[in-house]
Amino acid sequence: MPRYEYQALSNDTDEAEERLPLKSAIEGDESSEAYELVDSEASSAFHAKDGIHDGLVRPTAEDEATLRRISDVVPWSTYLIAIVELAERFSVYGSGAVLTNFIQHPLPPGSITGAGLEKGQSGALGKGQRMSTAIMTFTMFWVSLTPMLGAYIADVHLGRFKTICYAVGIALIGHIILIFAAVPGIIDHADLGLTFLLVSQVVIGLGTGLFKANISPLVAEQYKKTKSFVIRLPGDGERVIVDPKLTVSRIYMYFYLVINIGALLGQFSMTYTEKRAQYLGYWPAFALPTAVFLLCPLILFLGRNRYVRSPPSGSVLFTFIRLMRFGSRRRWSLNPFRMYANFTRGDFWETVTPSRIPPAKQARWMKGLDDTWVTEVRRGLGACAVFAWFPLYWLTMSQMSTNLISQAATLRTDGLPNDLLTNIDPLTLVLVIPLCDLYLYPLLQRRGIKFLPIRRITVGFFIACSAMIWCAVLQYNIYRTNPCGTAASTCVDGQSLPLVSPMSVWLQAPSYLLIAVSEIFASITVMEYSFTKAPVNMRSLVMALLMGTSAVSAVLGEGFIWLSADPFLVWNYLVMAGLAGAGGIGFWVLMRGLDEEELDISETRT
Repeated sequence: MPRYEYQALSNDTDEAEERLPLKSAIEGDESSEAYELVDSEASSAFHAKDGIHDGLVRPTAEDEATLRRISDVVPWSTYLIAIVELAERFSVYGSGAVLTNFIQHPLPPGSITGAGLEKGQSGALGKGQRMSTAIMTFTMFWVSLTPMLGAYIADVHLGRFKTICYAVGIALIGHIILIFAAVPGIIDHADLGLTFLLVSQVVIGLGTGLFKANISPLVAEQYKKTKSFVIRLPGDGERVIVDPKLTVSRIYMYFYLVINIGALLGQFSMTYTEKRAQYLGYWPAFALPTAVFLLCPLILFLGRNRYVRSPPSGSVLFTFIRLMRFGSRRRWSLNPFRMYANFTRGDFWETVTPSRIPPAKQARWMKGLDDTWVTEVRRGLGACAVFAWFPLYWLTMSQMSTNLISQAATLRTDGLPNDLLTNIDPLTLVLVIPLCDLYLYPLLQRRGIKFLPIRRITVGFFIACSAMIWCAVLQYNIYRTNPCGTAASTCVDGQSLPLVSPMSVWLQAPSYLLIAVSEIFASITVMEYSFTKAPVNMRSLVMALLMGTSAVSAVLGEGFIWLSADPFLVWNYLVMAGLAGAGGIGFWVLMRGLDEEELDISETRT
């Protein structure tokens, strides 16, 4: 990541030539860098003093049109919190990487741990592909539903940091229960092992949900600037605009990179533990992630006095509901066409703007509200409209932890674990995210191509669609080349060893690679979008709503469970491709105007 030094300017124009250290201008900023002085002629306008932007130069209209934009230095506390997320993702993805095999396949002959050894297929409960897909889909639904509770607790009672601490404790209990599901003596009783597994998934899902609603807003909040400013780079002396939006985008890109480092390490190590350890099998595949997870409370404790921590500000959910109800008065009608016209005639937000309502007519709950908050709520709802399309996108991603693992078991693996190739996704993300940050996005900017959020997300949808098309073609050829034809998933020889297609499992690699690239454009962008569009006291809530779209996706996924078995798997992938493609088209047609609003807001704020 590029680093530069800078110094802030005095807000007194008579002292425009004076150099001030950043810490004297921005109290509490622990960055060791300093901005380079910009010449006084270009520095006639300063941001108003607010304790954060004091002495920083506001870009002029000419600056906006001519200067290159760069991101700011990322605070070190952001990386520290990201390490907490790395450990948490290691534990979740590490244990989750082997769950499909644990549920679907039976104990290998002679094994009491579930290890498949060299030629066997690792497994434990033997409940089949439909059951494994159903349980994994339920887990995704539960993990996506609980962030709403996490947002409420953080906003009303504990604040984000304390809520994360409690979430870590709850998830740790769940990981311990999961270990018991795999210990000898329980693993060979399928129903008992399934009971422990289901309880563990409920507890882990609760902790993970409380964690996910708050960790990404906490990361981005470590960077406090919200207004663009002009600096001069050391060396060549180039004048550039430091853009907080680019900084938040960079924070989320590298946050996502750290997430996937944790996922990569967890998945890779656990799939080999599951397969290779003759006397260990599944219980160490669940125990090691639990041990790594213990880093979370340690890092949280050591950095407790260093993080930027927002106190609970009270839930705005009920105020938001009252606001929407107030604006909806006299708009309801039994005639659906009239009601649609009433709600879309364009004056909704004017009727709820406090400055337009006489004080005598304002309800008690409106006391203290201002026009700015209503404007931010409007933008937050715009972000939620973007979220509404994501259940179709998450359906494609969910294939990685369910049907693609089962598909790999029907291909020639040459001794590799069938769930090893899931690591291609996080590995691709770890390699490609820096390339996008350091080369692709700057290149597009230099050439005047505005690759704005809605455009990036649309591209992500279409790449995910192409990944599912690849899976469908591969599945068709599996059926064509497998000795049992369209019964490929249950094809075994006389010794109960699986008979598979002669095609290599590495033919799955393009699907994982394409899904990973789609995540860079869609998943990372929507996280950034949710943070930048949400009002400050609604960030956890808006993030929880984004997580909730995965719950909607899981419900939709349950409707396609019947396709998750032979001989319907080709149709399964084609349906997923069609939904992602249709989602991309609909998203672009209806949401593309938000990119222009993004440009207008950016120019207004600077």
